[in-house]
Amino acid sequence: MKTIRYLGMIACAAITLTSFETDACTRFIYKTGTDSFIVGRSMDWAEDPKTDLWAFPQGMKRDGGLGDGSITWTSKHGSVIASFYNIATVEGMNDAGLVANTLYLVETDYGDAKASGKPLISIGAWTQYALDNFATVAEAVDALSKEPFAIVAPTLPDGSAAGGHLSLADATGDSAIFEYLNGKLVIHHDPKYTVMTNSPTFDQQLAISAYWKGISGFSFLPGTINSSDRFVRISWSLNAAPKEKDERLALATAFSLIRSISVPLGLADPDKPNIAATIWRSVSDIGAKRYYFESAYNPSIFWVDIDKLKLSAGSKPSRLDLGGRPIYSGEVSGKFVESEPFKFLSK
Repeated sequence: MKTIRYLGMIACAAITLTSFETDACTRFIYKTGTDSFIVGRSMDWAEDPKTDLWAFPQGMKRDGGLGDGSITWTSKHGSVIASFYNIATVEGMNDAGLVANTLYLVETDYGDAKASGKPLISIGAWTQYALDNFATVAEAVDALSKEPFAIVAPTLPDGSAAGGHLSLADATGDSAIFEYLNGKLVIHHDPKYTVMTNSPTFDQQLAISAYWKGISGFSFLPGTINSSDRFVRISWSLNAAPKEKDERLALATAFSLIRSISVPLGLADPDKPNIAATIWRSVSDIGAKRYYFESAYNPSIFWVDIDKLKLSAGSKPSRLDLGGRPIYSGEVSGKFVESEPFKFLSK
């Protein structure tokens, strides 16, 4: 498949690396030796975004979170998700094995939502909408390319603009990346799109990666924590990593990859205020339907078996409270507690 652009073509621009020094998240798709897929992601932010894990069942009545004029839907799929300040779903995996990850993108421009005449959705609900409604990447691309809503992105609690691009992956290894640039939706859809960082826009990330493609990582790779450098490094490492058939080795490989690209706690540059430390990491094993979580503040990994959560229609939403940075290890589905779902960012 080739890159798909909807509602206008984005003109190529000259690449100026110094303009891409932005917040530092990373996402990749690792193919194992048994042709299953694992998605790794780091959450890098200037402060702890107070993430909790939530289990949201099928049959939930949802809306875009913006009052009158919001889009409404009923969730077709249950999901386990990671929240962001408990006003947004920032990533997750649903019961069909669809994985969604949203990363910061400073170039984002959603356009004039009110002028669009479309139903509205908060940026905080965008990722959840995908997890609630779609089983595969192809299904999501088909539906979202029709632009059933307009996105509204209020300011985040830390004062940052709530701009991001959304990536999806599924059990077949298919991948898609959704960006809004100059008010237009751009969709990149191809299984070969296995890496995403932050800025620049994805088409320029591909151009930068192509420049470095002929250079061996055993000799030299760009080494800063800037988004463009991380894209090159993780792309090389992902291609060089062995495709492990053993489930534990495959998981260990995915964790080693995401750790290798993480930013140490406390690392900051006063001249580049949008570069941030890694707060947490996640690994979504699509084949096992298992979601792993690792806080940079804690010495252990824990995970959630999706099949052990109460996600059938009629079940109640539940929450794994990570406030106070509790130390969990092993499988934690039994520690989720029924809770009223958070409200999506609205102002």
